[in-house]
Amino acid sequence: MFFEERIISIHPQDRVLEIGPGATPHSRSDVLLELQYTSEEQRVAQYGSSNQLNTNKEIVYYDGKEFPFKDKQFDYVICSHVLEHVDDVESFLQEIQRVATKGYLEFPTIYYDYLFNFNVHVNVLFWNGKVIKWMKKSEINLNHFSLLQSFFKSALDQQCFKLDAHLKPYFFQGFEWSEDISFRRVKKLEDVTFEKFIKTGLQEVKKMPMTLRNKIKSKTISLILRYL
Repeated sequence: MFFEERIISIHPQDRVLEIGPGATPHSRSDVLLELQYTSEEQRVAQYGSSNQLNTNKEIVYYDGKEFPFKDKQFDYVICSHVLEHVDDVESFLQEIQRVATKGYLEFPTIYYDYLFNFNVHVNVLFWNGKVIKWMKKSEINLNHFSLLQSFFKSALDQQCFKLDAHLKPYFFQGFEWSEDISFRRVKKLEDVTFEKFIKTGLQEVKKMPMTLRNKIKSKTISLILRYL
């Protein structure tokens, strides 16, 4: 999880479910939901590392379809870096809303996969402040750049995390939701990028007085940060 500080709406009495916590569950989680794995290789891929989960929290395993919980059984759901892995994004988000009334979602953007192209990621997602837009990664020919991606992936494997740290606001999105989650499958690449925001921002900048323009050191970055 890259934006833990954005989890601010958990009340002391809330019962909290965390989906796919890997080896590092959130301290406030009461129940952990994990996809059932049948081999050590699957476990490592699912956890994102070879680290073992060491916890006294309740762990529930499921088959990847309907969550084994009653309606509104939880007050809050944490789901960090899971949506990019699931086969059916819409059903998964519906299940999240079925078992709770609020929560936190976090996932990588297409820019992260453009550089690293993790083969366990099957979806690309983008939140525009209102709606989660998503596409299947297979619909985008990211594999065409595999020779370039192997360089960045190798650097990441060797613990070179400075790029992630500097570009974290563009590589990842995280936000709280309440009552419902709006989502839509899209077909255009620009729908899962910052492109529309950049174009809108540049048009607005051109309308500004020159003195105000000079105060904006990075027009594009200033614009993008407004939507994160």
